[in-house]
Amino acid sequence: MLVNNLIRVALALASYTQIATSIAVVDLGYAKYAGDSLAAGVDQFLGMRYARPPIGDLRFRAPQKPQTEFGIKSATQFGKACIGPGHVPSSSLGEDCLFVNVFKPSNANKRSKLPVWVYIQGGGYKTNPNTNYNGTKVVVESSRSIVFVNFNYRVGPLGFLASQKVKKGDLNAGLLDQRRLLWWVKEHIAKFGGDPGHVVLHGVSAGGGSISHHLTAYGARDDKLFVAAGLQSPFWPTLRTVAESEFQFDRLVQNTNCADQKDALACLRSAPLAGLINAAVTSPYPGASILPLPTFYWLPVIDGDFVRDHLSNLFGSGKFVKVPMLITHTTNEGSEFAYNAKTMWEVQNFLKNSYPKMTAGELVKVAEAYPLTAPAPYHNAYFPSASGAYGDRTFTCAGNEVAASVAKFLSSGRVWNYRFNVQDPVNVVIGLGVPHAFDTAAILGVGYGGIVAESYKTVNAAIIPITMKYWISFIRSLDPNIYRAVGAPVWEPWGTGNGKRLKLQTNDVKLEAVPPLLTKRCELWKTLSGSR
Repeated sequence: MLVNNLIRVALALASYTQIATSIAVVDLGYAKYAGDSLAAGVDQFLGMRYARPPIGDLRFRAPQKPQTEFGIKSATQFGKACIGPGHVPSSSLGEDCLFVNVFKPSNANKRSKLPVWVYIQGGGYKTNPNTNYNGTKVVVESSRSIVFVNFNYRVGPLGFLASQKVKKGDLNAGLLDQRRLLWWVKEHIAKFGGDPGHVVLHGVSAGGGSISHHLTAYGARDDKLFVAAGLQSPFWPTLRTVAESEFQFDRLVQNTNCADQKDALACLRSAPLAGLINAAVTSPYPGASILPLPTFYWLPVIDGDFVRDHLSNLFGSGKFVKVPMLITHTTNEGSEFAYNAKTMWEVQNFLKNSYPKMTAGELVKVAEAYPLTAPAPYHNAYFPSASGAYGDRTFTCAGNEVAASVAKFLSSGRVWNYRFNVQDPVNVVIGLGVPHAFDTAAILGVGYGGIVAESYKTVNAAIIPITMKYWISFIRSLDPNIYRAVGAPVWEPWGTGNGKRLKLQTNDVKLEAVPPLLTKRCELWKTLSGSR
């Protein structure tokens, strides 16, 4: 899947906007980088280091500032993506992977102070699938009034290995990579024409979940690293304590033949990369059944420092940085991840394996909330129940909970929510509906990020400028309405009560109330402590 996505994007980017006409050079103090000036009036700097290579003794440690490099370094190709389980080291995947890309208007300089769009990719904390998304299109469509940044961060065991023993290193290293990047932006983005005082975060899936952690990090400490946040299908999986995660460390140590070593962590640090990744196999959580295996296994943990509590508790009590937010979800968030269940027992077993602390009583309540409904094409009878339950718990209700908290605790109430309901004929025929993160290509541009569905070039082409302009407007003005597309409706904020949202659907963009049934289901999930 990762390789196919990289090929799709690479082919799609072979357009006139990507033709380099000259070289652009930036001096970051620790290194000089030469990027490309494109015919589209955009300079792109690819594969710049924002931290030291996290290899050797720096494996499992917090990222360090980059070392000084001499001469002018090429910044015309994307750097390696961070490797995760299920992959092998290659020319495009590895451990030396902490690279950042910047896309800026060619005429921007230190005095321009343009809004900065920082994109945090998803991947379930186990892969870097969006490493070469290209910001050229949104820079052009913003009338060359923004700077776009994206980057890699560690995933899998290299980013999220947890144990009391890892405290000799650093917990949640992948999140710390992201934080290091934000400090890098604050220090260096002005050299690209960006305003370090106007940085807006945008994260999809695990990127949206990561932003949830940055909003609540260190007890909601505001380091002035961003002024707004966009959470696209935010991913809130089970969140364990360090003690509850020891089993993963023990299994990895066993699988790498480090169990008999006096210093198991040192042994893991010296293990060959390929062997370490091969040993990081997904296996059942303690107390769960053998199958199906959890879709997401290496995840952030409550470390008592960066991550201090469950996200639901933190947002519900107002312990987050109060900034304007844009929050999104698709109509069928769970369809790409759900088990193809034949019975309600299989639905419950699937949920138990993903959220192992759920009790039998809690699973009964979920069964009552997600009964048998109309079937989905090419799927078993209870697939819609599994998809609905998983999608609500893991994505949709997370976003709605954040929206409600921002509306409550941010005095201006500036939080906007949308449901992406763009029907792609292929997705509909195969029973996926409107799947997770299907709006990415509409946000960044077809061929610049996200799956390139053919319908985005034909029957659904009209939704792209509407979606993209709402996002660009939010980045520029902290309000999706100021620079929205001509003819697009005013997008009202979430408000009070159950909230309202914008339905983004081809030829039918309009406000709608959050359905009472969804509100009821989300309230149920909040009461099920075992699902956290």
